[in-house]
Amino acid sequence: MSSSSTPHHAATKKDGIPLGRIAGIRVYLAYSWFVIAGFTVIVYGPAVLVQFPYLGMGAYLVALCYALLLAVSVLVHELAHALSAKAFNWPTEKIVLNLWGGHTQFESFTSSPGRAVIVAMAGPASNFVLAGILAPVVFGGVFDGVVEMLANILMWANLLIGLFNVLPGMPLDGGRLVESAVWKATGSQDKGAIAAGWSGRGIAIALVIWVIGLPLLRGAPLDINLMLITVLVCGFLWMGASSSINHAKLRSRLYLVSAAGLAERAVGVPNSATVADVLAVSPAGSPAVVICGPDGKPQGVVDAGATAAVPAEAATTTPVTAVAHALAAGAYVPEWSKGQELIQYLARLEGGEYAVVDHNGLVTGLLRQQAVVTAITGKEARRSGRA
Repeated sequence: MSSSSTPHHAATKKDGIPLGRIAGIRVYLAYSWFVIAGFTVIVYGPAVLVQFPYLGMGAYLVALCYALLLAVSVLVHELAHALSAKAFNWPTEKIVLNLWGGHTQFESFTSSPGRAVIVAMAGPASNFVLAGILAPVVFGGVFDGVVEMLANILMWANLLIGLFNVLPGMPLDGGRLVESAVWKATGSQDKGAIAAGWSGRGIAIALVIWVIGLPLLRGAPLDINLMLITVLVCGFLWMGASSSINHAKLRSRLYLVSAAGLAERAVGVPNSATVADVLAVSPAGSPAVVICGPDGKPQGVVDAGATAAVPAEAATTTPVTAVAHALAAGAYVPEWSKGQELIQYLARLEGGEYAVVDHNGLVTGLLRQQAVVTAITGKEARRSGRA
């Protein structure tokens, strides 16, 4: 069970089957949930049949009921995240129940170490409350037969869900404790997320060693179902932890992303100009030259190689548009744009080049997509092709 903060996006079919709204929050059942539901029916159906042979094929229906009750437990867990976040005016976009349990997706908000812990711990706390409510029913012998069995399994399942989620590593809720502690100590949420990610990786490795490695060393037989569940869960933990680390590293470099800082110097010329006009302002191919329309908006970028190939005697008669390629519609950004705002804006634009303009709308630079990617990742673009 996890939560995430992302910019708002419209709901799509990829979210799964819409189940309606609870407290104004959209709830979806992801198609991947049917995988874990099917696994639950296949694994627990035979066990139910052994305990209650008179049920016949109805035993598999009971196993399906167990899968549905688990989904309800996860929904309660995610609602606890969402409703506690609502107390801090953090808007919740949606809740999705999926193969790994579920996740709550928030819209953008401003967090703090203390608030992040409260929202994260609300999820496991709700499972502990459910387990506590079921305990008197189970131990008091209120029910018997199939109902007692389901109540017993559900009580222990909620207890295990709660305990599992407080483990101190991403993407589990307990990872927020590690993140918030490091965040509080260092003042950097990104450092906290990286520490929590590595802690999550450590938990995944420890679980594999404990559940699979140690029995192998002792020569004990392995439970295939338990081994499969462990591999799936630890795979989920490793991927989530790695995602936390990678996203934090990217966020930590956002301060380097600035339109003015990453753009190469450029000048603008009207689309009525000639190659001679371009050579006058950029005799050696520098600064870059951006073509602007009658309204002053950037339309294209001059190709320095094509400009140099024009014969001198034809420079005054060759239009600048003949040695340029077009920019995508709206591919220009204010020179003061930076950080996440700039990245989100560029993500909506086509093409890989963007004119940079000042407060007066005059071209001051040319920003290339690869310069942004390099600033975020710290890695130069890979060259392809043969030398």
